[in-house]
Amino acid sequence: MKKTLKIVGIAIGVIVLILIAIPFVFEGKILDIVKSTVNKNINAEFDFADADVSLIRSFPEVSVSVNDMSIINTGTFAGETLMSAKNANISMPFMQIFNSEGEPYTINSFSIDEAVVNVLIDENGNVNYDIVKADPASTEGINDTDPATPSSVSLSIKNYDITNSQIKYFDEQGKMHFQLTDFNHSGTGDLSAVKSELDTKTNGLISFDMGGTNYLNATPIKLDAKLGVDLEQNTYTFLENKAVINQLELVFDGFVKLNEASQDVDISFKTPSSDFKNFLALIPQAYSKEIENVQTTGDFVVQGRINGTIDETHIPAFNIGISSNNASFKYPDLPQAVSNITIDTKIANETGLLENTYVNINTLTFKIAQDVFSANATIKNLMGNPLVNANLKGRINLGNLSQAYPFAVEQDLKGILDADITTAFDMKAIEESRYQDTKNKGSLGLSNFEFSSDDLKNPIQISKAGLTFNTTNVTLNAFEAKTGQTDLSAKGAIDNLLGFMFNDEMLKGNFTLNSNTFAVNDFMVEEDASENATTNESTKTQPKSEVVVGKEQIKIPAFLDATIAAKANTVIYDNLTLKEVAGTLIVRDETVTIKDLTSNLFGGQIALNGSVSTKSETPIFDVKLGMQRFNIAESFQGLDLLKALAPIAQAFQGVLNSNFEMKGDLSTDFTPNLSTISGNVLAELFVNDVDTKDSKVLATLVDRLEFLNFDEGETKNFKTALNFKDGQVQVKPFDLKFKDIAVEIGGSHGFDQSLNYSALFDVPAKYLGKEATNLLAKLNDPKAENITVPVMAKIGGSIGSPSVTTDLSATATALTQKLIEMQKNELLNKGTDKVKDALNNFLGGNKSNDSTSVGADKVKDSVQTDNIKKAADNILNGLFGKKKDDSKTGN
Repeated sequence: MKKTLKIVGIAIGVIVLILIAIPFVFEGKILDIVKSTVNKNINAEFDFADADVSLIRSFPEVSVSVNDMSIINTGTFAGETLMSAKNANISMPFMQIFNSEGEPYTINSFSIDEAVVNVLIDENGNVNYDIVKADPASTEGINDTDPATPSSVSLSIKNYDITNSQIKYFDEQGKMHFQLTDFNHSGTGDLSAVKSELDTKTNGLISFDMGGTNYLNATPIKLDAKLGVDLEQNTYTFLENKAVINQLELVFDGFVKLNEASQDVDISFKTPSSDFKNFLALIPQAYSKEIENVQTTGDFVVQGRINGTIDETHIPAFNIGISSNNASFKYPDLPQAVSNITIDTKIANETGLLENTYVNINTLTFKIAQDVFSANATIKNLMGNPLVNANLKGRINLGNLSQAYPFAVEQDLKGILDADITTAFDMKAIEESRYQDTKNKGSLGLSNFEFSSDDLKNPIQISKAGLTFNTTNVTLNAFEAKTGQTDLSAKGAIDNLLGFMFNDEMLKGNFTLNSNTFAVNDFMVEEDASENATTNESTKTQPKSEVVVGKEQIKIPAFLDATIAAKANTVIYDNLTLKEVAGTLIVRDETVTIKDLTSNLFGGQIALNGSVSTKSETPIFDVKLGMQRFNIAESFQGLDLLKALAPIAQAFQGVLNSNFEMKGDLSTDFTPNLSTISGNVLAELFVNDVDTKDSKVLATLVDRLEFLNFDEGETKNFKTALNFKDGQVQVKPFDLKFKDIAVEIGGSHGFDQSLNYSALFDVPAKYLGKEATNLLAKLNDPKAENITVPVMAKIGGSIGSPSVTTDLSATATALTQKLIEMQKNELLNKGTDKVKDALNNFLGGNKSNDSTSVGADKVKDSVQTDNIKKAADNILNGLFGKKKDDSKTGN
């Protein structure tokens, strides 16, 4: 007995070894057979990454498994992937591994996992799936059962599986897009028999678009179908079948017959029950919630028939009816019911021509609380040039919607919607912008509406809105709204509402807009996407590569093409409050063009023309700005731009007139990004007081130049021009008069607060001190008291830490020359006998031992220049308070 068991064990082991070894022996041959057989029969490239042959996996059959399989198109669609799969497996009879080349092969079962099928039809009607080569038997008279036929492959399938796959269909010519995802399909039966039954199970998510309209979006479908298969007649009959579309169950029967160039179809379907829950089942499950607990009355029935031929020019005729009579539903946890529901809809095609498909919504009514809404419509030529005729009438309390239906909303809707609209148009007229060929009339009203979302900083409350419709336009009769601090009142006309709704065209219109208070900040929106932005600081710019998330930003609507005549009593912009604002705004291409905008600001008036655009990632502006009689102190306190352009002027009290031309980038809060702006300014200042405490530059000047005194309250008027670019402000030299001191100032400064200025003071003699006064009195010249001294001051450093330097050597030289010139003239007038006495007297009683007479032509040589220079130095040291002896250093 033990010997027998041992022999049996050895035999089994040998068999197992043979089963394991044979695939390795024949694997190369089998894989070559698979690859060559497929490639010989298709006009495409079939390949796979690796493969495996096993006798164990599907014993007693041979199992061939390939991984990362693909079929790549050639010809018109060269390079496009027709099909790919992560794994594909077929099984075939064991003995066929010994077949010679040319002998037929039989496939008994197959499975495919994670397959993707891409079906394409281009605009010329070419298809990418017609890849099967012509059968030699049909072209050369060879019997297709002849073993010598190289493409002879027969199917004897008993079962198959397709799992986790996708089918994509895009018809560019017909503008149709179909997609079946999460697709799982399996079948069992004997397809080798002439007549058999095939039991199939299918589920997936279906999406369908046609002509730019989405009809299904990831809608769940399920189909359990038992098919009668007649291969001799090429007929497939639905025997026991149940389909589920979304949550709606349908039962159907009928058949499909495949002809040489067409298909005959005759299928009837209907809902298995008439319960109104069938209607709720059509609503996506995420929104319909738990419909099994919903209380319903009345019925809802879907039934139809598809009958006819499918060929290149025809589709089957069909008639689908959807009806409900006096139905209602109520969710158990909600206080309101939807009642008096009546639906009578028909979708049909009676000719078999695609363009003759039509929809009739004969009746659609419902009631929530006391509000009744009704509609009817017809859409003809649905697949050609749709002709639409619709009527809507009724009232809806938006607050009752969430009381009757479990909407997934963060905030309850509020407001009353009243509608009475009749419209008739064809889509071709809309597409061609022939709005005069449409017929529209009626009205639409909204009252006490409130809306909020994450995109809005504050809820929008619309107290009243009213529209009336006619053939050419829509009139906005009233619009009163509030958000945050802002109130709005508007009227106007919209020229192409249909083009905006159906054809992605601009929303065109002309409006008047009035507001008591308009706060720009109320219209900030959150930017979640990464964006390039700049800081609001005047001294630095955020790098453009840096990512900013969650920033608030104003965006000008891309869809709006409108002209708005606006008035506002108060506009709040950043930290500014503008009064009596009026102007025209032209909104187009994500740009607002501002025309003749005027406002009262800082005690004066502003006039603005220009544009602001948010079309690029960074908002930009380009404006011309006029300022009249601005209060200098207030304007420099409120406008960072003025502080950057003229930092010293913030210490002045008085009035400013100015004209600006500038352009640059805007920060996310719509204030100018100073490092990017460029332009020029003409300014006129009427200064009646100066407060040096508000300017370290002026305080340093007063401290350095003792003849300066800003406390006497005289008016100092001057005009200046400047231009700016790349963060630098260039100020052209300009003249001003401070009391009786003439000053010429020019230079530049940066938005980084750096200073580089020069100021030339022409200082009268009376500011030179007692020594200078006594010295000039000795000249005995009436003009002496009018003598002036040029003082050059260099202003550097920064706004917060300025430095002032003076060149006293140059000043002393100039003063010396003036004194010499005046003394020479006096000596010439006196005569030679009194020259020495006059010089000695002028120079403080110095006597000379030289008693030689001096002629008139020698007067200049008699002037003792060194002594005059010394006297000039003494005067200048007094002029600057003897704080520093700079006569030699020039500082």
